[in-house]
Amino acid sequence: MSTTAPVRLPEHLIHPFAPAGRADPHPAYRWLRANDPVHYDAASRLWLVTGHGDCATVLRDPRFSAAQGQRERARDDALPPSMLTTDPPDHHRLRAPGALLLGPAAVRSVAAGLAADVDALVDGLPAAGRVDAVADLGRPLATAVYARLFGLPAEQLRRFEALARAASVNLDPMVPPARAALGRSAAAALTHFLDGHTRTVADTEVPLAALAADDRLSRAEMLGVLSLAVIGGWQPLAEFIGNALHLLLPDRAAVAALGRADEDAARLAVDELLRLEAPIPFTARVTTDRVELDGGVLPAGARVLAVLTAANRDPAVFADPDALHLDRSPNPHLGFGGGPHFCLAAPLVRQTAALLLPRLVRRFPALRGPAGAPDWDQCLVPRRLRALPIELGGAA
Repeated sequence: MSTTAPVRLPEHLIHPFAPAGRADPHPAYRWLRANDPVHYDAASRLWLVTGHGDCATVLRDPRFSAAQGQRERARDDALPPSMLTTDPPDHHRLRAPGALLLGPAAVRSVAAGLAADVDALVDGLPAAGRVDAVADLGRPLATAVYARLFGLPAEQLRRFEALARAASVNLDPMVPPARAALGRSAAAALTHFLDGHTRTVADTEVPLAALAADDRLSRAEMLGVLSLAVIGGWQPLAEFIGNALHLLLPDRAAVAALGRADEDAARLAVDELLRLEAPIPFTARVTTDRVELDGGVLPAGARVLAVLTAANRDPAVFADPDALHLDRSPNPHLGFGGGPHFCLAAPLVRQTAALLLPRLVRRFPALRGPAGAPDWDQCLVPRRLRALPIELGGAA
């Protein structure tokens, strides 16, 4: 660690990991990015990297190890080997088969079904009244997406969603021990469920069948990749819809513009909404050597968080960085990470959200969000709302 005294946040700013700071960490990150962009945080014993260029380096430079990044978890359990917890070449060996489940070709193979699922979800909403964007939109959408990818029958959807929700606690590196234990049990139950289900789809054409049949992975490795796809994908996709509507609905001009958007414009809008409130706010690495970044120097063995949510509001890269501009282009946000670990599910998230959000605001042009402060959950990962009650205002 540096021999100089660590820089501390000013007293008027709440630490972003503190319970009171988790609802709105952006003021603290803004100050760090401007005043100490490579910051040693004594409370967590982590280095917080907040500038866009430096975060991009953390994600791409091989001196930052994802495998060793497990050491930042304030828990005694390790995630199973997967793309998330390995470095090249093991990472590449696991990632290539994973593309059979989540890559562009897999997404294209289920695109028509996803469009039908989105239409059914919107058609199933009441003509007027109140719904919860998290429980009534985000979660059903994520479950429908995975049902298409996995070939899940209708009678298994409730069980799958319950396991996916329970196991997603493993995303949070600082969850309390009791909840961590429940998360481990849920992850084991999810793996058992997936193990059984993969044996029923061998003769089908769903993307899961292609992954399960790929002989580049052992069965344990295949199940690790599959579990990661659920734990790292179902909850963030579910929560993104609430986060996006929280940002979108107060801006009536943006709502109207999204209602008129074609497919390309809708994807630009999804990227901008992800930039401002991505469900995965940071990613962990450990340095294998001393690294000089633009914002400071990291020693070898440093436990590093690339704070993606801070990088995504860096004024050196994004004009008017805290404002929503649905047509922002280019938009080099890091909401999907970057480098070798760039989110494999990015095409799926972009396509699915770009289907739902325009359809929703076209059907309900008077859609309104709640008044008052948003109800953010206390978990660090994913960044999510506990609920987002929205008034539909009547169907068009």
